[in-house]
Amino acid sequence: MSNQNAVKDNTVKELDIIHDKKTKRFETSIDSQTGYISYQESGEKLVYDHTIVPQQLGGRGVGSALVKHALNYAREQGKKVVPQCSFVASYISRHPEYQDLI
Repeated sequence: MSNQNAVKDNTVKELDIIHDKKTKRFETSIDSQTGYISYQESGEKLVYDHTIVPQQLGGRGVGSALVKHALNYAREQGKKVVPQCSFVASYISRHPEYQDLI
């Protein structure tokens, strides 16, 4: 395992998530695998359209960490969120503290 601070149960403890404004993605890489959440801007809204986590990184909390980071970014920017991606929509439904962003 790489330098990404994973605990023994394979759940990611802390990720280095990068915001690539050019590609409109929040992404992280572990063991040469990259997971990301992509978005489109629509006025004062961020449309989160895809969450991609390679199979090798599945079950480690990578997708949830990416979504949480993206939602916090929207809040910091004063933007609303359109959860076009079903993973993002599901995350928001399980975390009421983010429902005000919709």
